[in-house]
Amino acid sequence: MLKKESGMKNRRSWFRDFAVTAVVMATLSSGNLFAQGRGGGPPQTAKVAAPIDLTGYWVAVISEDWRWRMVTPDKGDFSSVPLNIEGRRVADTWDPAKDEAAGEQCRVYGAPSLMRLPTRLHISWQDDNTLKIETDMGTQTRLLHFGETPEKGARSWQGLSFAEWEFDAGTGAPRRGGGPTGPRDLKVETTNLKAGYYRRNGIPYSDNAKLTEYIDLFPKLPNGDEWLVINAIVDDPQYLTERFITSSNFKREKDGSKWHPTPCTSR
Repeated sequence: MLKKESGMKNRRSWFRDFAVTAVVMATLSSGNLFAQGRGGGPPQTAKVAAPIDLTGYWVAVISEDWRWRMVTPDKGDFSSVPLNIEGRRVADTWDPAKDEAAGEQCRVYGAPSLMRLPTRLHISWQDDNTLKIETDMGTQTRLLHFGETPEKGARSWQGLSFAEWEFDAGTGAPRRGGGPTGPRDLKVETTNLKAGYYRRNGIPYSDNAKLTEYIDLFPKLPNGDEWLVINAIVDDPQYLTERFITSSNFKREKDGSKWHPTPCTSR
């Protein structure tokens, strides 16, 4: 009798372990649905998996920080940027003529500051897994890589950006938003940056800075407008006392008729 009960216990234990394993595997499979493609097929490209369409032309709408974004602030105006003592010291050495002589007129056009400029964006797919963002101010190009990123090269103004659509692991739906007009996130992390400026008056970020962005689309508002909101977070212990957080707004334009690229300028 004892042997029979022992055997039943062993079988119950085996079935319990099997059930737990099955639940775990099912959860992992559902979380990877979009990575594999529907029906267990080959992995979807980022372009096919995109829950929102960011392509087209966009114009910056400057509704905050106007005096720092539309004109060159005075030297020593560090307002709203959490600079540490070393950051302030470096900012106090700003000299646009020296930047020009060194061929570094693009210091304020790097990824941590580019979207804060009064610029236009042209967003398109360079290939199925690379989203391209061009700006008319400074004639800059950012490449957002989905999946495996290319090998690091030399540091640059736009650095190396890795992007991912933020799907819910359980449902495969966009992580945020509750309906067709809700925001749906694209997360972008950028490193390998060349040191530059947050603003035209020489407020510095170092080449160790890390930029994290969340890009939300608000499509088809009641008046027909579409808005793009870019929330940016910069981590840079070398020059900041805490994270520097900004939010930039763009409105979709019907075409590229107002697109006029201009070169970098340090003034």
